[in-house]
Amino acid sequence: MNSMTGYGFKETVIDSTQISVEIKSVNNRFLDLNINLPSFLNPLESKLRKILSEKVVRGKIDLTIRVKDLNSTAKVNPDTQAALMYREAIAKVGEALGYKPDEIPLSLIIAQDGVLNITHEYDAENYWTKIQPVFNEVFEQFINDRTREGANLKEDLLKKLDVLDRCAEFFKEWQPKMEQKFKEQIQSRFNELLGDSADQNRIMTEVAAMMVKYTINEEIIRLQSHLSAMRREFTDNPAPGKRIDFICQEANREINTIGSKNQFTEVGEMVINAKDALENIREQSKNVE
Repeated sequence: MNSMTGYGFKETVIDSTQISVEIKSVNNRFLDLNINLPSFLNPLESKLRKILSEKVVRGKIDLTIRVKDLNSTAKVNPDTQAALMYREAIAKVGEALGYKPDEIPLSLIIAQDGVLNITHEYDAENYWTKIQPVFNEVFEQFINDRTREGANLKEDLLKKLDVLDRCAEFFKEWQPKMEQKFKEQIQSRFNELLGDSADQNRIMTEVAAMMVKYTINEEIIRLQSHLSAMRREFTDNPAPGKRIDFICQEANREINTIGSKNQFTEVGEMVINAKDALENIREQSKNVE
């Protein structure tokens, strides 16, 4: 089980190239990848998406890679033809204003657009050979962070599930007690009205009618089934988040029904405990892959 929150970062210099990689994630219902790269590294985006999606199921992930060459990779290419055209044009303007051609400074011509052209040669795959080891290390940090937090979440979720198991067992133990209490209550009412002449068959018929209306046996069976399924998700499924939410909805339905049928204070208190534990599980499952 992994948490949907995680973080990893490293900045280093490899072969005169400064590289920084940062990966962070927060909760999200689906996988949402946001990859920030320098424009010349855009060819690497599909490769990075594939790597991330193979290890991460859910969460909003922000990957930022920054690259800076400490040694300049710029190439300056002069356009002499453009320079001659600029000189000729400027000379004509100078002649009209009374300036001599040899008075035109070189700096004026060089400053004109297109005379000196600066280009950078970028090879994305070449940069990837430098970025890859840094990315791999940061990605491992990120995954380990999510795994560590996931282990803490799993421990907490199992504790809450233990509470729910105890609640379900309490309901099961109280099922026969409820029948006895119904019988005692009805017997008491008949005795108040009829004394010793109360018809025992009529009393049992009334008890049976009460049990049909207020029995929680089926709800207990379904609740325990849901809790068993939830425990399997916690222990066997590496990405149980979505299924846990669904199982919580089903378990909540059974607990609500038990609460609506309940006629006893002791059971009512346990219903409150069960709903509190289940709500904690439901909220915590939003942090799990």
